[in-house]
Amino acid sequence: MNYLAHLYLSGNDEELLLGNFIADAVKGNKATNYSPGIARGIKLHRLIDSYTDSHPVVSETKTRLRDKYKKYAPVVADLYFDHFLAKHFERFANESLDAYTQRTYSLISNHLPNLPERVQYFFPYMMAQNWLLGYAEIEGIAKALTGLSRRTSFESGMETAGEELTLNYSLYHQDFELFFPELEKYVGEVKWQI
Repeated sequence: MNYLAHLYLSGNDEELLLGNFIADAVKGNKATNYSPGIARGIKLHRLIDSYTDSHPVVSETKTRLRDKYKKYAPVVADLYFDHFLAKHFERFANESLDAYTQRTYSLISNHLPNLPERVQYFFPYMMAQNWLLGYAEIEGIAKALTGLSRRTSFESGMETAGEELTLNYSLYHQDFELFFPELEKYVGEVKWQI
């Protein structure tokens, strides 16, 4: 899952959300450098990634994408799923995507000086370009994947992933609809055990 899903799955717990958001920038046991609430968010992020990576529906999605995107198929799948969450956000949350993103950006901004350097670097771009709201449109996903393709060491093909999403939209949407409720259920079970 990508940024939006990780943030959304944190619920209303601010520290859990912050930890879930920064987890990719916190390596190994460095989670202990943060408050217990943020450390829980980092652990939750890792559990979500592990569950997602081993889920049979997600495995099918990645297999479908692997011919075109090779080792970047999981990245493409994560962004596709964030697109469907963004597109149907009000079905899952009790607020609009716009209101949610503004509230979330504000929370992260308030804590930015205490977050990892990598997050401090990219977050202002994320907020200024409103990535989370942009995920609701295929153009936003295509832009994000094209940007990622420019930063890869190897040819990724991700700049064509927007076209792939358009061509097989209902298929990827069906994958999301099968997978995401199961992920929500899993997070609901583990969130209070960490």
